[in-house]
Amino acid sequence: MTSISISKAERSYIQAGVLGNPPSRADTRSLTDFRTISLETGVAPLANGSARLSIGRKPHGGSGGTEILAATKLEVESIRPGSEGVEGGRVACTVTCSPAAYSHLSSNALDDLQYDLTTVISTTLTHASLHPSNLAILRGKKAWLLNLDLVVLADAGNVFDALFMAARAALCDTKVPRTRNVEYKARKGTSSVVGSLAASGESWKGDMDLDEEGGSGFDTRSIQQQATDFELPDYWDEGEPLDGQSRWPICVTLNIVPPVHFLDATSQEEAATQARLLLMFAFESEGSTSLQGMRTLGSGEFTLPQTTDFIKEGEKYAKQIWNSLNAKLKDEGIAKLKERTKF
Repeated sequence: MTSISISKAERSYIQAGVLGNPPSRADTRSLTDFRTISLETGVAPLANGSARLSIGRKPHGGSGGTEILAATKLEVESIRPGSEGVEGGRVACTVTCSPAAYSHLSSNALDDLQYDLTTVISTTLTHASLHPSNLAILRGKKAWLLNLDLVVLADAGNVFDALFMAARAALCDTKVPRTRNVEYKARKGTSSVVGSLAASGESWKGDMDLDEEGGSGFDTRSIQQQATDFELPDYWDEGEPLDGQSRWPICVTLNIVPPVHFLDATSQEEAATQARLLLMFAFESEGSTSLQGMRTLGSGEFTLPQTTDFIKEGEKYAKQIWNSLNAKLKDEGIAKLKERTKF
């Protein structure tokens, strides 16, 4: 990952601070303290789900901090040989970086950064274990493609944690439109009118001719009930929540200056850090913890026992972030419900 440039003296000063007894940071936080996190969902009216998250932004509309905008959009894909559509639907993730957030980077370096961020997000969130069960529409024919787009509006450090929190908030805010199957194909040799009647639920009131076997040519009991298309029962219905809300993971980044580590690094602190360990956790139930991904950044190295200890520590931090984020999402949901029920 591309970091800002700092002098050797500034790097030494930052490292000496986190290694001190007691440790000290420029903004007076402890090694495990996060900057203020703010979150708002439903910020993009045309999206199926959206969220805006900032870490360390100054209050009352101030600037600064790391800021992420996340939005999901569902589109219908056809499932046929040679197409990208797959049975059960797909999830596609893209991260875009605002040039204003990385004014120190060239155009090529910005493209590389966007690619790296997209790879980490996509590799984790598109894993089969997280796939939502309600993206299917018509078996073998149509399914939803869930596009998750994230935009880095500002980066003042700790962008990975911010991206995963914003992504989880947008996914939890996502509603999948309810669909109803229509148009049924009739069995070969049976009137196509009957197929339409079977789909609409209407009954035939004309003369009932007998087929060659003596049965009614309009007997619908043996028609193959195969849906060929779908419709939205209620255009104004928001739909149902995207499946797997409890499974969408978050990331906690351990910034390592041996022998200590610290959380929520600023851009200057990241530039002074020898290595960073990204740990992606999900907590599907109270006693269930899943390590969904892990990645190292930087030139530093650590042994297997050290990695094991880092994972244990990371799980503890991630659980705290998870609970805080869930509480905020619950508050956002209650606020939305109250807003919709106002008269």
